[in-house]
Amino acid sequence: MLNLETTQAPNAQRNRASSSLNRILKYTLVRGVTLIITVVIGVYLTILIANGGGYVDEMRKGQIREQISMEMAADPEMAFLTLQQRKELEEERVRIRIEQVGLDRPFLVRSFEYLWNGLTLNLGSAQYLLSDSGSRQVRNILGERLAPTLLLMASGQLLLFFSGVSVALFLSRRYGSALDKFIIAMAPTSSAPAWFYGIFLILIFAAVLGWLPFGGMVDAPPPQTTLLRALSIGKHMILPVLALLISSIFSTSYSWRTFFLIYSSEDYVEMAKAKGLSDRAIERRYVLRPTLPTIVTSFALTLITLWVGAIVLETVFAWPGIGRLTQQAINLFDTPVIVANAVIYAYLLGVTVFLLDIIYSLVDPRVKLGGGGTRS
Repeated sequence: MLNLETTQAPNAQRNRASSSLNRILKYTLVRGVTLIITVVIGVYLTILIANGGGYVDEMRKGQIREQISMEMAADPEMAFLTLQQRKELEEERVRIRIEQVGLDRPFLVRSFEYLWNGLTLNLGSAQYLLSDSGSRQVRNILGERLAPTLLLMASGQLLLFFSGVSVALFLSRRYGSALDKFIIAMAPTSSAPAWFYGIFLILIFAAVLGWLPFGGMVDAPPPQTTLLRALSIGKHMILPVLALLISSIFSTSYSWRTFFLIYSSEDYVEMAKAKGLSDRAIERRYVLRPTLPTIVTSFALTLITLWVGAIVLETVFAWPGIGRLTQQAINLFDTPVIVANAVIYAYLLGVTVFLLDIIYSLVDPRVKLGGGGTRS
């Protein structure tokens, strides 16, 4: 009897391990397919919107016709042709040029080509925008604007995130204090966007006081040494980073403070205080640990926004980043650049959401990867 029970125990363990592995694999497959479908739909909707209901195609055809007319007007040989001959030649050249760029085919057909190229990261060439080196390759245009956006947004958003969480923890220990009341009173000021505060910062510190530059990323002409160039970039970053911080620090601190207070008022926290545990130990064990999944989610989504940039903020400060590039692409109806931005963001968002489920199961043992509820 004992041998039978000894034999059955390892078999039961193997069966449970196999069942758990199958559940995880099934969940991973279903979750991955769902995210892929979501990305495809999002990118295709971006392509349809970027075409403007056929308006962009008509605009490009008009630009082709205008360009050919100007070329023919500058050609002295056109003077020997009659008006009818010039008109027929112009129509022929327009037709050939339209066929070369593929505008003679229905947009529905081309939209699926754009979708495939975007999903395979074959970003192609921009229609109007150029990189600083004069290249029309979208990958080169995005590559030049990526570093400035990451530098600005990482400095601003990461400073905002960690300072907001730190201030919120401090306030949760001093509920009802003068500082706590001040943060609550100032929280509504976060309804204004960062660029709104940026305009006032420019007026005060650049126009009136003259302490800081109006915008841009570096002085003109750029400093020759690496140290002076880094100091120049840092000086240009002060105002946009400060605008980001002012626009959200009060609401961020208030929301996290309220969230931490919920866990700080639990009975087990009061018991821990009665046992003589320090405030740091209580925060680490009983406040931060149960809120860690939410903190991880907020931090992960913050990392995604680093790529996108802030369209209006970068435009206000003339910051040469992705956000300003997106604004220029929208104004010019430069579809390849718009689609490339949407594709990269969709991929980053999809991967982040997929990884968050795995991270949840690591930071919170109550969460089971692949469903099945929570562990008791």
